[in-house]
Amino acid sequence: MAQSVVVQVGQCGNQIGCRFWDLALREHAAVNKKGIYDEALCSFFRNVDPRSGDDGADISKGKICSLKARALLIDMEEGVVNEILQGPLRDVFDSKQLITDVSGSGNNWAVGHKMYGCQYRERIVEKLRKTAEHCDCLQCFFVIHSMGGGTGSGLGTFVLNVLEEEFPEVYRFVTSIYPSREDDVITSPYNSVLAMKELSEHADCVLPIENESLFDIVSKINQMTKCGKLGSSVKQASLVTSSGMKTTKEKPFDAMNNIVANLLLNLTSSARFEGSLNMDLNEITMNLVPFPRLHYLVSSLTPLYTLADVHVPSRKLDQMFSDAFSKDHQLIRADPKHCLYLACALLVRGNVHVSDLRRNIERLKPALNFVSWNQEGWKTGLCSVPPVGHSHSLLALANNTCVKSTFLELKERFMKLYKKKAHLHHYLHTDGMEQSCFSEALSSLSDLIDDYNQLDVMSCGPAVDPPRLKIAM
Repeated sequence: MAQSVVVQVGQCGNQIGCRFWDLALREHAAVNKKGIYDEALCSFFRNVDPRSGDDGADISKGKICSLKARALLIDMEEGVVNEILQGPLRDVFDSKQLITDVSGSGNNWAVGHKMYGCQYRERIVEKLRKTAEHCDCLQCFFVIHSMGGGTGSGLGTFVLNVLEEEFPEVYRFVTSIYPSREDDVITSPYNSVLAMKELSEHADCVLPIENESLFDIVSKINQMTKCGKLGSSVKQASLVTSSGMKTTKEKPFDAMNNIVANLLLNLTSSARFEGSLNMDLNEITMNLVPFPRLHYLVSSLTPLYTLADVHVPSRKLDQMFSDAFSKDHQLIRADPKHCLYLACALLVRGNVHVSDLRRNIERLKPALNFVSWNQEGWKTGLCSVPPVGHSHSLLALANNTCVKSTFLELKERFMKLYKKKAHLHHYLHTDGMEQSCFSEALSSLSDLIDDYNQLDVMSCGPAVDPPRLKIAM
């Protein structure tokens, strides 16, 4: 069984990470009734005997003694990490897994990447190596961060560079939260575009998620709940609840963070549980990323809107597959149906048969525009363990040119600031940061958009045979 390590960076990254570990423990507890440390738990948790010394000796078999998350928590403000350490998850982490400061990055990519990156590099490498040493077969690093702030975007992408240098053979999956147009951080377009260059160069796979999409989904659920369409209250075990503890007052972003945490749960379900059609995490990159730089996957999750009252019947299976391709279920504001698919993966959980998968793919395929050279570009995974509170669920990952609209909007917001050279001086005061960093990041983003444009143009035009080689006689 391979293991994965989660690296959560910045306030947003740590809040989502906290939700992921909370829901993961709840999920394993529902399956693992006898409290035995099994292969499923081993993929993301160590079993430690705290009595055996400072670091605790790993127990590979038998009863669960003390579970420790395979994680590294990084934030240049202490608030969120301290909150985690004082909350119900405090025993899942220890001080050896934390890197914190007090002053924060001031919503400045340069401070996070250039200043804190240099300052904390050795500690980051040391803690990553220590975490990796506890793995028998390290398969993947998951980086969770936001694009709009300073620590998440700057230090988050710095960590990505470190991972490539120190562990070049280990896959790097990144979950990136993109700011909304009404973001209260005025410099978020700068931070996002500077981070985009690093993501394009150093990640194996990026799952872009927009705050606006998450907000739309949660608003729709709240609206339907108030109207009585879904019942009067959100059920405890559902995807949009927090930890299920009534004593804890829910925070504004809890429901949004839970959607992202559930995306990660579904993504890693095949790595953690048995299934008739298991999908390794490295298979996602191998099958869905035909061009190295075009590794941005659009994700959609279902069920989303049948989460409230226990008495509401769950969506029928075929409807679940249809939902996964509708724009209401996408985690970025885009409509993949009207754009070009390079490849698509379906990760299904629960009591679903391979024949159900095949039938729905055949049903949906005619309505989807796949690139000419990859008409059969489907990858499927089937995990037998459903999410807590549901009979089945589906995560669809699409390498689709619709992601271009997110990048175009980001470029437009960046240019509004950059044309006036607004706020540049805040960045240029940081050692190692020059104006050329901005122009290079803009050029990288423009090239990425051009790559998607070329694919769209090729798909619209008539199929042209490649020119034959002319041989002079």
